[in-house]
Amino acid sequence: MNGRVDYLVTEEEINLTRGPSGLGFNIVGGTDQQYVSNDSGIYVSRIKEDGAAAQDGRLQEGDKILSVNGQDLKNLLHQDAVDLFRNAGCAVSLRVQHRLPVQNGPIVHRGEGEPSGVPVAMVLLPVFALTMVAVWAFVRYRKQL
Repeated sequence: MNGRVDYLVTEEEINLTRGPSGLGFNIVGGTDQQYVSNDSGIYVSRIKEDGAAAQDGRLQEGDKILSVNGQDLKNLLHQDAVDLFRNAGCAVSLRVQHRLPVQNGPIVHRGEGEPSGVPVAMVLLPVFALTMVAVWAFVRYRKQL
């Protein structure tokens, strides 16, 4: 194993309506406070419970915010990014980059309601077989006495 983690990178437009506690998330990053080495982007550090972002459900901690209301967030100081969010108005459009770790091996899609573990038959069948062998051995040993 090489220790490298592969990611699937996707982008999404997320529209939020500012609530009583703002947009409901905190950010890190900027040219003066790099959160990811060699990347001065702005990242979501925390989703506030019951905030606008949490209620929407699509924005996740670790997401990179590429733009706010069409304004690119590249090469901004952290405080300039904070000010941009604060002055974005009530209806805010975010362009977001999600990074999802890629599984090693095949991806298995389960249907709704389908259990996600080992099927019961795969457990019960060997147990049943071992029980039958034990009963057979016991009966055979008893006849020899």
